[in-house]
Amino acid sequence: MIHLPGLTMKNPLMPASGTFGYGQGYTKQYDLNQLGALVTKSTTLAPKTGNSGTIYADGPASTLNAVGLTNPGMQAVIDDKLPWLATHYPELPIIVSIAGESVAEYQQLAQTISQQPHVAAIEVNISCPNVERGGMSFGIDPEQAERVTRAVKRVSKVPIYVKLSPNVTSLVTIAQAVIAGGADGLSMINTLMAMRFDLKTGDPILGHITGGLSGPAILPIALNAVYQVRQMTDLPIIGMGGVNSGQDAYEMMLAGADAVAVGSANYYRERAIPAIAEELALQQRKVS
Repeated sequence: MIHLPGLTMKNPLMPASGTFGYGQGYTKQYDLNQLGALVTKSTTLAPKTGNSGTIYADGPASTLNAVGLTNPGMQAVIDDKLPWLATHYPELPIIVSIAGESVAEYQQLAQTISQQPHVAAIEVNISCPNVERGGMSFGIDPEQAERVTRAVKRVSKVPIYVKLSPNVTSLVTIAQAVIAGGADGLSMINTLMAMRFDLKTGDPILGHITGGLSGPAILPIALNAVYQVRQMTDLPIIGMGGVNSGQDAYEMMLAGADAVAVGSANYYRERAIPAIAEELALQQRKVS
């Protein structure tokens, strides 16, 4: 068992927010009780339709996305998504990811959602690169990062994990800021800003111009980020970025992660998280 603030998990694997919806789409693949925890899609106050135009582009060992935090909004999550999870998976720890356009929005989301039954923790997403307002703007400025963390911590009834952006000069500086703001743990890293061009038109492929880069290509970057932050804090770290196998997950834990989130692998690998959990357990037995 893995014990982190708010979480008691049978294994250290969970989906990264934004790659698993609210779980319903994966129930035909496997029993979600095989997850260590479930992290929901980032939820905003009002419903968001996301970005228009092309929102995905494949690359070398990577995927670009500019989805734009598409979600049904806080009230629908409270009325529908969370009750469904509580009914079908009452023992599964649920981490609700939240994203706002202002400190007040983050605070309202955290205050309301953290009081819902069956919510074990809140992920504070201050690092999404695919929205025009809010999102990463809070995650690249230490003062703003500390401010939103402190505001959420003040009202949340459950532990908070702040999701950090790699699109900064010093990730350690941002980590120090959210720790000063009262974070119970860190979730890292979110996607890297990137872009690709259509060779026929000469235009950017994505309708949003830029997007978030994920996939195996970013694993070394994520490992370095987790390792650097681990040197300056004992707070729990949920590590993510390019994890596609049990060996990748084991590397993430060697870098200093206490738990591991799997993102884009959910799209192209059948039973990704249970398979990676099995491979991780095998790898751990090999070295024990």
